[in-house]
Amino acid sequence: MLEPDARPAWRAIPGLAVSGGTTSATSDRAEHVPAAAAADRAEFVAERGIRPVWVEAALALAAFAVLCAVVLSAAPQAAEPDDGAYHASIVAMTEGHALTLSTAQAETLAGKLGDNPAAPPNQWVQLSDGRWISEKDPGYPFLAAPFEKLGIIRLAPLVYGLLACLGLFVGARRWLGRFGGLAAVGLYCSSGAALAFAWREYMPTFTDASLIAAGTGAVLWAVLATEASSRRRSWAGLAGFAALELATFVRYTNIAILCCAAVAVIAAWRPGKAGLPLATLCSWLASVVVFGAGVALFDDLVYGGPLTTGYRPGEVTFALGAIGPNLRLMPAHLLRAMPMLVLGLIALAWIILRWLILRRCGGEAGAAARRDLWIGITLAASWLAIWGLYSAYTWTTDPTSVTVQVVRFYLPAIGAIALLGAWLVTRIPGRAWLSGLTSAAVIAALFGVGVWSFYAMYAAFGVRLR
Repeated sequence: MLEPDARPAWRAIPGLAVSGGTTSATSDRAEHVPAAAAADRAEFVAERGIRPVWVEAALALAAFAVLCAVVLSAAPQAAEPDDGAYHASIVAMTEGHALTLSTAQAETLAGKLGDNPAAPPNQWVQLSDGRWISEKDPGYPFLAAPFEKLGIIRLAPLVYGLLACLGLFVGARRWLGRFGGLAAVGLYCSSGAALAFAWREYMPTFTDASLIAAGTGAVLWAVLATEASSRRRSWAGLAGFAALELATFVRYTNIAILCCAAVAVIAAWRPGKAGLPLATLCSWLASVVVFGAGVALFDDLVYGGPLTTGYRPGEVTFALGAIGPNLRLMPAHLLRAMPMLVLGLIALAWIILRWLILRRCGGEAGAAARRDLWIGITLAASWLAIWGLYSAYTWTTDPTSVTVQVVRFYLPAIGAIALLGAWLVTRIPGRAWLSGLTSAAVIAALFGVGVWSFYAMYAAFGVRLR
């Protein structure tokens, strides 16, 4: 659930942002001066607060630029057969075809891409009407085809990564105050898993994770921004849900995260508390319903059933018996690919402990603890929903699998983990400038680990990046 911001609207001014349940001395003094003087002071602080916002935004952009530089420094290549299956769908769309091809068209396409010209592309399946289609979920070709058409397919994952950074920045800064947006973006971009899959332009892994991160940040801002107009909050939340829905179209199992978001905004909406009109909430939920109906109709028309996909029956399986092996094997892979998960776990434990200590406290400290608790629970639910689902995935129980093969299924939670990790990073004690330097040092260190992880994962897979 998301706990709406309990702060008065004037406290949302950048220079007066609440951090950790306390306000600056400036804001405390403003409560004890006449209204006119307080308004003048708030305006003055707001003007001064513009500069830190833009400095943080520039540093966040620099973190994203580092991700782009690392990714573009390695020559592109297909690492797995999955890349080729998506590649074929994307090229087919740029040539004016639908997602399905006749046998002759599929064989021609396979020959053009260097596959066996006497057979359809790898990992394509034949439908009941005799036409061929990729077994993969259909969303990514729609998102990547324009980039392929323009000859800039390498930028496709990076553009969606930029959207993730934007969503995380506004959502985290609205929740955590100064340095929150920078910390969330820095953690997101520094992950070895993010670097590993942003490099693969024909794989949707980084794109759907980025759409989820962007959507999560936008919805977080829309719920907390009580000082913003209802129209702005409505459109921001709708954009956030649209991003989550696109991510689900790219990878159907992301519906677990979409459902968490829907439940969260329902729980957060309370008359007179969230400040969200019922019509706004209904528009967000209506978009989810329309999306679900649209996907069911699409699957029925293309695959022959509303709950049918391109995968053959029994090819993708989940079983309770797989949980034990995955719990033994996956932690090492996940720690290698996204070590910031440790920060996320510590943050969640700290948020809960802080609430237990302050739950009986009134005033701003208690309200901040409650707000952090509900946001932390919401992010953890999104994180654990997708990781819990894939903990029962039978394909990842093979002990001979390498990290880059299995970690991609867990990447959609990276935005939620970055937000939780940002909470911890921004709670480093000390003066503001010292906290900022310490946060930057933590992010820089994680970037170093992430770059090492990026190269190490593919080296273990037998792929040379240089």
